[in-house]
Amino acid sequence: MSAADASIGKCERKQFPAAKDYTDVYDHFGLLGPRSLFGHGIHLSERELNRLHESDSTIVHCPTSNNFLGSGLFDIGHARNRSQPVGVAIATDVGGGTSYSILQTLSEAYTVAMLKGGKLDALNGFYLATLGNAKRLHLDTEIGNLEPGKWADIVVLNPSATAVLAARQQLSTTVEESLFALMILGDDRAVQAIYAAGQRFESRENIQ
Repeated sequence: MSAADASIGKCERKQFPAAKDYTDVYDHFGLLGPRSLFGHGIHLSERELNRLHESDSTIVHCPTSNNFLGSGLFDIGHARNRSQPVGVAIATDVGGGTSYSILQTLSEAYTVAMLKGGKLDALNGFYLATLGNAKRLHLDTEIGNLEPGKWADIVVLNPSATAVLAARQQLSTTVEESLFALMILGDDRAVQAIYAAGQRFESRENIQ
């Protein structure tokens, strides 16, 4: 079976017999580009990855969904580090996913990366979840970090929110180690407060 056959379903092959692969169907209708976001990206051929790179399209990594459905493992390291890198965002999946928590999503993304023989370190993980996502959405002039003039949409995380996190934080000697503990062990209980446009509207105390 060719790479093209593997990446396009029977229905699409019947409807679009001239298509090189699944991505080529979108390309035929002008749907690749800097504003295009494609979920999962598990079974892409090298030709498809090259075309996504050329068009500056984005693959949105949804690991909890892929893992729950048994769809496969997205090789985030290969997509981002190849000679023609593809833009990658990370997100929860409300359809097939098992959690809305970006922390749990990052934890599963780390696990998937390890299973593919790579690694997603904490600094890269939190970058993808903040400024990295904002850049892929072309909203980095408005959100994504704490630069003056941005909207100040902020989630405040408590690195010692649970007993397990608190014990792990005692061993952390760097910011990256603290972030790694949050990425692997954190969940909604680590959310201390949320700000939208600079206004605090939810806190752990209010939830309780």
